[in-house]
This record gives sequence, C-alpha cells and structure tokens, in this order.
Amino acid sequence: MRTSSTFSVLFWVYGKRAVNNKANIYVRLTQNGKRVNISLKKKIEITTWDEKTQRANGTGKDSRILNLYLNEVQSKIYQIYEDFKKAEKPFTAQMVKARFLGEDKKRFSFQNLIDYYNEKMQHKLHKNTIGQYKTSQRYMLEYILKEYEETDIFISELDYSFVIGFEDFLRSYVPKLGQSKIGNNTAMKHIKRLRRMVTLAYRMEWLDRDPFINFKMKIEKKEREFLTSEELQRVEDLNSSIERLVLVKDLFVFSCYTGISYSDIVELTRDNIVIGIDGKPWIMAVRVKTGTPFKIPLLHQAQVLVDKYKDHLRTHSSANLLPKLSNQKLNSYLKEIADLCGIKKNLTFHMARHTFATTVTLSNGVPIETVSKLLGHTKLSTTQIYARVVEKKVSDDMALLMDKMDQKEIERAV
Repeated sequence: MRTSSTFSVLFWVYGKRAVNNKANIYVRLTQNGKRVNISLKKKIEITTWDEKTQRANGTGKDSRILNLYLNEVQSKIYQIYEDFKKAEKPFTAQMVKARFLGEDKKRFSFQNLIDYYNEKMQHKLHKNTIGQYKTSQRYMLEYILKEYEETDIFISELDYSFVIGFEDFLRSYVPKLGQSKIGNNTAMKHIKRLRRMVTLAYRMEWLDRDPFINFKMKIEKKEREFLTSEELQRVEDLNSSIERLVLVKDLFVFSCYTGISYSDIVELTRDNIVIGIDGKPWIMAVRVKTGTPFKIPLLHQAQVLVDKYKDHLRTHSSANLLPKLSNQKLNSYLKEIADLCGIKKNLTFHMARHTFATTVTLSNGVPIETVSKLLGHTKLSTTQIYARVVEKKVSDDMALLMDKMDQKEIERAV
C-alpha cells in the first residue's frame, strides 16, 4: 500500500567533539519525524565546512574529492529511498540506513515475514484461515507501532519480551464500537498464528533463536455446548409459517444428523450422494477448511431433508443439495428458533456439529474413532473433547441416579 511520507537527508559535522580542529562528518536521515545518523568515517576541518551548502568550501583537491563523495552518498541514499517507495511496503529511516550500510542483506523485517508467510500459505490454507491470519497480523503491526513507534522492525528484534508484550497488548486492547473485547482464548489464537510465522522464520534461519522457547499458551478449557435429545426434538417439531425459519431449521437439523459444517453443506451437490459399501446412500466430500475427505452414511432424518429439497425452487435451478443462506443470517435466525423452542442456550449453527458428535453418536455408543472419521478430524485428540462432554453427562446422570437411590433408602427406613 502506498503511503505518503516526508524524507530528508542532511550532512553535518560534530563540532563539539572536534580534535585538532577536525570533526567527523555524519549524514542524518529523517522520515516522518524519526531520524537516524550515519557516520561516514570522514573528517574535515571545521573552518572549511559550509553548514548552508553541507559541503566543503573551496576548490582544492581535498574539497573536490570530499564533495564528490558526499554527492555519491546522497545519490545512493535517495536511490534506496526510491526503491523502498516502489516496493509499496512500510519502511523507516532505520531500514534505509541498514540498506545503505549493507546490514540488511541477511536481515528481514516483520513486514517481510508477513508477506513471505502469506505468499507461501495462500495455496495451503483456506481463504477464511488466511483472513484470520490477516486479522492477527493487523494486531501485530498495531502492537509494533505502539511499542516501537515504528511501522516495521527487523525480526532480529523479536524476543521473549516481544511475545509477552504482544500478549499484554491483546488483553488490554480497547475494541472499536460494536466489537467485543479480546478474550483469553482468542488472544491465544492470535499468538498461535504469530508463533507459526516465527517458527517459519526460525527454520528459514532468519532468526538465530526462537522467541517462544519459554512461552506457554494459556488455553481456558470450555465445555462445548450441544442440544440434548429433548431439545433437538423440540427443534425438529417446530412448525412455522415463516419460510426462512423453516429453511434454517432444516439446514440445522441436517447438520445435527450428519455433523457437516455449514461451509461444507453449501458446497454439497447431488453428485456427493453415492451408494456406500453397505448399498445405502452416503455423503462423500472433502472438508473446505482442511481438505480432509469425509464419508457419512445418511441417517433417515437427513435423507428426509435431502428428499424434501430435491425439486425445491431454491435448488431446482442448481446442483446444490440444499438451499444456501449467508452464515450471518443463519445464526440470527437460529436465535429466533431457540426462542420459539424455549431453548436458553446460545444456538449457533456450529452447535449442530457438536450435537452430532455428542447426542447423536457418542451418547448412542458410536466409538470415538468412528466419530472422528465422520467429523473429518485429522487428529483423534480433536474429537476427544466431545468424549469428555459425554463423560460429564454420564457423571451428572449417575449423580441423579444416586440421589434417587438414596431417597428410596430413606423411604424404606421410615
């Protein structure tokens, strides 16, 4: 992005530190009020220096050679400045100095890391994930501007204090109107993305040390909300004259009985319905988020919905298996459905996937390894969080049973 900036070059001598009436010559680079000095390793007699022209007085050989050198320095600095401008990336006077001294040949800036990471990952990560990285990177650059008063820094400056400073920045970040405050787990996600970028830089040998070596993530474990069998039945039984609510309800219920996320549902076509190894219809597709294949036998409740929308107006002109809606509207309509069904939970479309994992499968004895395959998880540990939820439900149910048995013992004793 091209940004307006002020840049100036000033040659000067350090008269106060003159020795035998000779002082060192410096060049000062100033950009947007920030300045750095470069020692040119040249000396000049103070009496022969002209502050107005910033050159040596006279036409003698020494003066002419020095002035030619200063002209070359000035030309080189402005060429470096123009090169940075043409690159249309943030830069500072410090970076111009480093380029002039040849110190940046193996030194990369934080913006270099962002650009390199995004370029290398654009075909490996889903566009939504890339979007999340860009949000995190925006916070990183805001932190650099606040902490270092620079638009960019060399990644050689990244250390443990940078990491904990970024964490503190996220936790104390004042959101804009309408935005929610950054919670602990969200902050950890931003730091996790920074860690992946830094790890790449470390492996590329752009960094001599790993700034995260002593840093520990602080993830708060949260229970995944899901619908109980009774709550799911209430949603299924909902009747409404409002078409959009019926449509959203059907999409949600379909996800509850397949475990397919909304981003994957909208990509499904009739071609994704195939006859499986058991001779019955299955849904076979690839997860948009991870590219992982998934194969799911169609339960009766899901098959009913596929049949319902087979010749529907919203799918008839396309090959889509089910109608499409924007995800934002989807969750808004789900809140209406929750109110109509008397469900106090924060009903979101992703809760359908949790409901499939817990209420529909694990609670009915489906092995966790099978559930992991159905959900398209690449790691069993990702699925195990649902197993813990089911275990908690078992524990709660057993506690109720124990209370009832204790009550019966009391009644017998009376």
